[in-house]
Order: sequence, then structure tokens, then C-alpha cells
Amino acid sequence: MFKPDFVVAGDKIAIVSTARKIDLREIRDTIDILMGWGLVPILGSTIGLQSNQFAGSDQERRDDFQKMLDDKEIKAIWCARGGYGTVRIIDNIDFTNFCKHPKWIIGYSDITVLHSHIHNFGIQTLHAPMPIDFHKGTKASRSYFRDILFGKKTSYTIPSSKKNRTGSCIGQLVGGNLSILYSLCGSKSSLDTSGKILCIEDLDEYLYHIDRMLQNLKRNGYFETLSGLIVGGMNKMHDNNVPFGKKPKKIIMDIVEEYDFPVAFNFPMGHIEDNQTMILGAKAKLEVNKKEVNLKYV
Repeated sequence: MFKPDFVVAGDKIAIVSTARKIDLREIRDTIDILMGWGLVPILGSTIGLQSNQFAGSDQERRDDFQKMLDDKEIKAIWCARGGYGTVRIIDNIDFTNFCKHPKWIIGYSDITVLHSHIHNFGIQTLHAPMPIDFHKGTKASRSYFRDILFGKKTSYTIPSSKKNRTGSCIGQLVGGNLSILYSLCGSKSSLDTSGKILCIEDLDEYLYHIDRMLQNLKRNGYFETLSGLIVGGMNKMHDNNVPFGKKPKKIIMDIVEEYDFPVAFNFPMGHIEDNQTMILGAKAKLEVNKKEVNLKYV
């Protein structure tokens, strides 16, 4: 996998929205943080645009992203927020110049569309907080983002969950939002997870739908030759009047019961305050024991 150049002071970082609308006032604090780091925020034309729930029309969002993608002075593109909309423009983006001169594409949630699509070009991306919520996150989440963006080596250690399956493995990190991964199955943006470590997270879903999405990933072979599974935030889940009968961890473990790869729950990624940056596409070693979970890049 190709790793884009890390940033240095003075570099230009584009902020655009490929999905839901966003107002400049919602990201002023994040802009100030970037400037405090010596970086130069470049606001895309989609910041402040509105077309119903989107940050401008599909064409406007595509053109804004394309402009930043092709601008050699832009060293990273930070998607301002998620929501929905990136899948509507992904097939009209020309990645030719990007593949010749890669730069960091940053975000999570709906930005999983970009992560998965770009992974298939053999280029690493950053699963990370976004400008809309960056300043609201934990100090650790901001530190991890800065450290990785500037190229400082880092690793992760968290307490082990009783639901974890112990073991160790090495593989490229892939994944992101479960709903998005599910929606990409069968498309050219779908992932090949063979020998890799899959990371999943989600928010505001019905429990039966979590089961349905995971069953679909299973039927698409996502777990057959997987090296390991990391589960981040699974928050604000809903149930029907007739209970589904299982919580997210139980749903997940039942679906992957027949496999022997390690499984780590409660990882700090996703729609949570402590959403720590991960380099998707990078090779990492995952170690899960009864006491703690360790993840480090190799």
C-alpha cells in the first residue's frame, strides 16, 4: 500500500463536504486548531452550500472534491462531516491524478465510501474525526490525529472486553462504518478482506438490521479469510416492540463464531468522543489477551 506524505508546518489542508450540509460556524474551532498547528486550512466551495440536506448538488460536491484532489498544493483533504451523500458522487470522481500524486483523505462515517474505494487503488487513508466534531472530542483523539497526520509513530492499548476472542494477527487495516460497508457490497468500492483486519462501527441502527448487515458481509465472504476483527462504537441502537433478543456484541460473536480470528470490542473508533485516528491500508499487528488489546503498526 502506498502511504501519502505526512504533513509539515505550512502545508495546505482542504476542508470540503461530500455529504451533508455544513455551516462555517460549525467548524471555526477546528480551523483555529489547524492554524495553531501551523497548517493552512483551505475551505472548499461546499462549506456553506445547501441543496436540501446536502452540501450543494451532487455536481457541486463532486466538483469541489475534484478540485482539491487535483490541486498539487493541497496535501490532505479533510471531509467536514458525514451524514449521507458521498456514494452519490463517487463514480463521477476522476482519481487519475490522485493515484499519481496521493494525498491523505480524512474522515469517518459516510466517508467510508472514499476509504473503501481508495483502498482498492492501493493507497492509505485516515479514519479520523472530522471538523464538525473534532474540537468536541477527547484530548487523546486530537493528539492521535495530530501525531499521525505529522508522521509520528503511535500505537493503541485498551482494556480487554470479556466478550473479546483472544489471539494475535497481522494484516492491513480496512473498514469503517458498517452501514456503508454493507451498502457497497457488489460494487467496485467493495473491499477484499482476505488476510486483513476489519474495523467496524455504527450508530443509530436497529438491532435486527445490525444482524442483517453482518449476515450480508458474511455471505459476501468478508469473514472467510479475515485475519482479525476490531469493533468500535456501536451506539444508540434501537429495538422493535418485539425484542430481537441480542445486543450488538452477541450478534457479532454469533455471526463470526465459526471462525478463529481474534475479535476486539470497545475499540476507540467511530461515533464516540474518543474517536482515535487509524491508518487504513497500513499493516498492523493486533494482539488480544484477557487483560488488554494492543494494536501497533508494523
